[in-house]
Amino acid sequence: ERPFPCTRCPKAFWHKKSLTLHQRIHDGEHPFTCPCCHKAFRDKHAVTVHQRVHTGERPFTCSRCPKTFRDKHSLTIHQRVHTGERPFACARCPKAFRDKKTLTDH
Repeated sequence: ERPFPCTRCPKAFWHKKSLTLHQRIHDGEHPFTCPCCHKAFRDKHAVTVHQRVHTGERPFTCSRCPKTFRDKHSLTIHQRVHTGERPFACARCPKAFRDKKTLTDH
């Protein structure tokens, strides 16, 4: 059992830091800001990834095509175009999707 439960929802975490980051969702807390545009984020990593919008840096390259990405998660989702993997299945119809957001939007 995960030792760090959220007191506001059913989620629980293995690490206290993960719980702290999660609690910011409930609090609406965004303590980290982009120095370029002052957009606020819940964690430092999100600021780092966001800053690539301003710098143009796209350090993650697909091994099967020339596409590049600002973050590893976007690369992972893109690679499913090549593998055909669709791990997010709809519970109400036979459709499946490459990423969770598309399933949620569906």
